[in-house]
Amino acid sequence: MQHALRRLVPTLAVVVALAGAAPAVANDRYVALGDSYSSGVGTRDYSLDSTCQRSPYAYPAIIDRERPNTDLTFVACSGAKTSDVLANQVQYVTSSTNIVTITIGGNDAGFSSVISQCALPWPYTCDGDIANAQSYIRNTLPAKLDQVYAAIKQRAPGARVLVLGYPRLFNGQTCNLLSRISTDEENKLNATADLLRDVTKARATAAGFTFLDAIPPFTGHAICSSSEWINGLSNPVSESYHPNRNGQRLGYSVMVRNVIG
Repeated sequence: MQHALRRLVPTLAVVVALAGAAPAVANDRYVALGDSYSSGVGTRDYSLDSTCQRSPYAYPAIIDRERPNTDLTFVACSGAKTSDVLANQVQYVTSSTNIVTITIGGNDAGFSSVISQCALPWPYTCDGDIANAQSYIRNTLPAKLDQVYAAIKQRAPGARVLVLGYPRLFNGQTCNLLSRISTDEENKLNATADLLRDVTKARATAAGFTFLDAIPPFTGHAICSSSEWINGLSNPVSESYHPNRNGQRLGYSVMVRNVIG
């Protein structure tokens, strides 16, 4: 009996060791594509990459820190258009990529230029600029989004792709006297954000991707709100009309984490 027990002890030790060993967790390979809303413009810290204004306070960097099993490739770049994603970013998406996030389309439509025109003092107006942007979003942008989404899907057919929208910027209040954007112009700019959301959602859904609408989580946190998640007119001007650190952390980061965990 004692001989049998001695023979059994090594076997039991192996079984116990195997039972107690934690299973290996494969890292999620995450590629963050897009424009300034993904690179983190508005957070005032671009120590990750000053050329593309990539911030440690941008939502991809936050997610990378909060999820220890995440390997981030952060290539979103300020000023990027759909053509820039295709030329300079999408090649970082590979067959081993698990997660992709992207904000894109605002620069194609010239949204920042439109807001700059709206901010000029009287007698300048921006109704024509807004109309042109809306026409572009309806008629030209869909095909450009389709090209970007097709390229992502071709390179990583098994990846979870999250397409993030843009928030409405205004809440009907005026607190930046130097910007001179009227209430009517604010309403039209918000309507343009709604249109951009609708078009982007339709193309993302057609590609089989997940669209995350930024308008609901940013409601109550627009420019001039008591708890702003978006910068108003700022110095330097490039910081204007972009999510601040709270917008990235409490807005975009939470939106993504609600999906990927």
